[in-house]
Parts: sequence; C-alpha cells; structure tokens
Amino acid sequence: MRAVFKREFKSYFTNPLGFVILAVFYFFLGLAFKDYYSNGIPYVGQVIFFLSDIGILFFIIPVITMRLFSDERRTKTDQVLFTAPVKLIKIVLGKFFAAFALYAMAFIPTIIFQIIVSSQENIDIPLFYYLYALIGILLFGAALIAVGMFVSALTESPISAIIFTLITNLVIMFSSSFASFITIPNTTSGVLEKIYYGFLQVLVKLLNALNFNGVLSSFGQQTLALQDVVYFVSIIVAFIFLTERALEKRRWS
Repeated sequence: MRAVFKREFKSYFTNPLGFVILAVFYFFLGLAFKDYYSNGIPYVGQVIFFLSDIGILFFIIPVITMRLFSDERRTKTDQVLFTAPVKLIKIVLGKFFAAFALYAMAFIPTIIFQIIVSSQENIDIPLFYYLYALIGILLFGAALIAVGMFVSALTESPISAIIFTLITNLVIMFSSSFASFITIPNTTSGVLEKIYYGFLQVLVKLLNALNFNGVLSSFGQQTLALQDVVYFVSIIVAFIFLTERALEKRRWS
C-alpha cells in the first residue's frame, strides 16, 4: 500500500495538476480569510466552510480523483495492478490516501490563519471550534474522494470520470432540493399506486441521506456529533468497498 501511495501522490506533482489544484485552494482560502477577518469575523471555521458554501469542492475533487483508476485502464497499466502480489484493497487504499493527502494539504494555510487569530489578544475563540471545522471538511472531502474514486474505477478515461463524478457531486449538492420537489400522494388505492408511493418514499429518504452539506453544517455549529462522523466514515468505507469490488469484477472478466 505504501508503494502505491508514494507512486500516486508523486504523480500529482510530476505535472502541473497538483500545483494548480493547491493554487486554486490557496487562492480561495486566502480570499475568504481576508474578507472575513477585515469584516470582523475572525472565525477560521467560516473560512474553511467557504469552499463548500460556494460549491468549489464539488468541482475540484473530481479533478483530483479522475485519474485514479480510469487512467490505468486507458493506458492498460491496470493489468499490472491486477497481477501484482498485492491485495486489491491495499491498492485502493493507497490511491485513496494519496488523493486525500493532496486534499488535506490544501488546508495547511488555515493553520497559519488560526495562529494569526489566536495571536490577537482581543479575540477569544476556542481552538476546538477550528478543529471541529477542520475535521468536518476533511471528512466531507474524504467522502467525495471515495465517491469519485469509485466512479473512476468504472470509467475508461479521465474525461469520462470527471464528467460522471461532477454529475454525481451535483446530485449530492442539490439532493435536498430535489427531494423537496417530489410530491408524495396522501392516499393510495391500487397496487401500482402503493408501489409508486413506496418508491417515492424511498427516493426522498435516499436524496435526504445524500445531503452531505447538511451533515457538514453541524460541524460549523461548534459541535462534534458522533453520528455525523459515523455518517461520513460509513460513506467512505462503503465506496472504498464498492471500488474494490468493481476492480475485482474486472480482474476476473
């Protein structure tokens, strides 16, 4: 797993992709900190959530995950992975942690922001507020990375991976809005109507369950709820497992 991690993480910086991604993150984080701090809002957690509030994470993370497996399939190097004396789950985890490490690097400037805020004697904001926000955004990104990695394992080109991941992220981003548009009838009579009624109920629950932003917002309310951590961890584990299963199926097909 370590070798896969090193290889994948290094690949982000053998071309401008990794530097461009970090530059975009740092630009928006710096812009947000300047605006919030100058307007008397020295809460670094607000700076962290700024990226999710404007939806930029939903667009950048597909760029991070697009090459994880689709590029291997396009260049036929996936056969090397399949025949390597390494379990597929270790390969999946190595690539996942490489993508997550790049994502986590994007929030290094927030440590500097927090030091600046903490150095001001007239500002008294507990450090754990910042840590809650940081944990939330890292779990949020890790869940999106796991979803993007699964999509990448199903596609044959990075372009297809980024398009389908972006579509998936948009569904996640607006899932609660989609759920609010669905009208469930009050009464049902026939068998078909009951089936349709049940389908709509399941669909609404599914869309509401995909509301990543709703779960993330609880981390910004200066609380750390175990169920929110479990929610993101469950998403991560589920899509890592699905990715491994998708690769296993291709291995024997």
